[in-house]
Amino acid sequence: MDSSHAPHPVSPLEQALHAARALVLADLVAGEVAEAEIVSLVEESVAQRRWWAEQWPEGLHYVAGLVAQDVQDALLERYGRWPLCPVCGSGDPHALDVEPELGPDPHWVCGKIGVKVAAVGSLGTCGETTTS
Repeated sequence: MDSSHAPHPVSPLEQALHAARALVLADLVAGEVAEAEIVSLVEESVAQRRWWAEQWPEGLHYVAGLVAQDVQDALLERYGRWPLCPVCGSGDPHALDVEPELGPDPHWVCGKIGVKVAAVGSLGTCGETTTS
């Protein structure tokens, strides 16, 4: 077998970007908002964060949270709040926040009551999370 055809190892940058894409897509699917137009917002964010992570390699661990925030911001501009808090049953519907804003192991958090709802990528395990 010709060694020039051996698969190239995937760089840590590509691994981080693929993981971020998969996590955010999982949350969009959980909220039943993974339409083609919305998935393209994920792709735009991943492309922007590739450049960002190339400039600051130490920030690789933060890419998933940043992509989640990018998509959340883009959705707010175009469609409405996402993901809606599944914890608070009363009052105005409100979106979850990503915490830490810049750190590893990002979670969706209800800012009103300060409770962790789910890890980014795990919204499907915690209830309904649609846009409004």
